[in-house]
Amino acid sequence: MTQPTVPLEEDRLVGAVEHDFSHDPFPVRGLDHVRFLVGNARQAAHFYATAFGMTPVAYRGPETGCKDYAEHVLRSGKAVFVITGEVRAGTPVGKSVAEHGDGVVDLALEVPDVDAAVRHARSKFARILAEPHEVSDEYGTVRIAALATYGETRHTLIDRSRYHGPFLPGFVAAEQVYAGPPAHHPTRYFQAVDHCVGNVELGRMDEWVGFYNRVMGFTNLKEFIGDDIATEYSALMSKVVASGDHRVKFPLNEPAVAKRRSQIDEYLEFYGGPGVQHIALATGDIVASVRAMREMGVEFLPTPDAYYDTLGSWVGDTRVPLETLRELGILADRDEDGYLLQIFTRPVQDRPTVFFELIERHGSLGFGKGNFKALFEAIEREQARRGNL
Repeated sequence: MTQPTVPLEEDRLVGAVEHDFSHDPFPVRGLDHVRFLVGNARQAAHFYATAFGMTPVAYRGPETGCKDYAEHVLRSGKAVFVITGEVRAGTPVGKSVAEHGDGVVDLALEVPDVDAAVRHARSKFARILAEPHEVSDEYGTVRIAALATYGETRHTLIDRSRYHGPFLPGFVAAEQVYAGPPAHHPTRYFQAVDHCVGNVELGRMDEWVGFYNRVMGFTNLKEFIGDDIATEYSALMSKVVASGDHRVKFPLNEPAVAKRRSQIDEYLEFYGGPGVQHIALATGDIVASVRAMREMGVEFLPTPDAYYDTLGSWVGDTRVPLETLRELGILADRDEDGYLLQIFTRPVQDRPTVFFELIERHGSLGFGKGNFKALFEAIEREQARRGNL
């Protein structure tokens, strides 16, 4: 089926493009949800509701018959987070949190045909974690399967075309955990997930790029190597794979040999292996989002004032005045298609692992290549503060 237009605001914000799905061996409709495993799901859900402005939409736990876990589902536009924690000791969730800390375990994908996707994946030697099966309740039926990817990360495959409940069977509609931000805040701090970045071990990046090419039919968008993505002290390499219409984008990083440990080395040490490093959230108004999130306690990486002294000479005019970018520490980059604005949080848990990016796109389909040096120097300053550089 040919998709002639990109009608939704969320699709425009993430840089989606036209795509003919009729020849796609593994069509993907979008990122269904991101699942986090955490030590305290109730408190984590409160954090994302207050600091990130997300709306609780569904819940399951002991009160609903789920004896081992509590799971909170939050939404902002098309972005959906599932926060899972154990309520009794000895579960796989608790073991994962003990080993890795709070982190992302599942980048779930909505697909039109779970069985066809699994057949194709199996023919390409993917590891199937869960065979296609159905789960149902009074709201309908969902067909689900799961594939393994790097580390302990998985891709749950979901066809929810026959389901109309609050999230998935077994979940009930959630009560608000937070009354809402002050009236002057934006309605939504972000509208969609733009991309999810994975960190893998030295020498494994091309293996996993090949996995997405072979198994899911993803194409390569960008490649950053050598001086593209290095500072005086550390370096890494990165390649970006994307679904046919670019609604789903997965940059993959690996460390490179340098004088000191890179941010990827630090992540791999503290997470205990490969996993999801950061999630980029698409916003239509990065200034309002940053102001609101800062007011609610989110910490962003600082940018040296000198960065802005020459920014206008190569980025040109943007929607946001240079003075405001400087005030808030927002980065800007321009390529042949347009420009983007972006900013990165500090890690949002005790371990220096998962963090977030806010990104506002204006035509650009890139990832802020012009900001890599400034960003990685900022991360190195944080590593030095932690004694990990």
